[in-house]
Amino acid sequence: MTRYVTCIKQATLLLAAWLLISLPLAAPAQQLGTPTGSILTISSDRLFVESAFGQRIAREIEAESAVLAAENRKIESELTAEEQALTDRRPAMEADAFRVLADAFDEKVQQIRREQEAKAVALATRRDMAQVEFFRIAAPVLEALMRETGAGVILERSSVFLSANATDVTDLAISRINAVMGDGSVPDAIEDEE
Repeated sequence: MTRYVTCIKQATLLLAAWLLISLPLAAPAQQLGTPTGSILTISSDRLFVESAFGQRIAREIEAESAVLAAENRKIESELTAEEQALTDRRPAMEADAFRVLADAFDEKVQQIRREQEAKAVALATRRDMAQVEFFRIAAPVLEALMRETGAGVILERSSVFLSANATDVTDLAISRINAVMGDGSVPDAIEDEE
């Protein structure tokens, strides 16, 4: 989870830097209730997690994690039975012959562990990549919010010591991002927006 939060915060900082560089300094302000030249805040965690896109990714990752967990339980059960069968055979075997079988079993367990860990890492990577894609697509929406409000910057809400709730545009950003990308399950629609 810490890696997940760190990734979000890094993406938010990169997004904020990109927005500052890419916006013209004299952007016209169309008021949304915040003063010209103001600083806006967002909760990047909420922005991703509460968006339709983030919720779809969470459902998919949760479903795939449940499948992986069930697979792990099945493998564990099979390996336990295999280990017990090997242990039961031990008294009737020569020590060298048993050692060969035990070593082969240990290697099999290690290989399975590596494969299952790789699957877990792939799920985490998929979530991280989805987040990066989300913020890439969300950037123009947030940029438009900045132009409309005349804001000079959007800061991560959790990094701000004190601010008025009026500066938090997370809910507005979520609704606009949802309008642009929906849950992201139709890639062509997202590509058309670019």
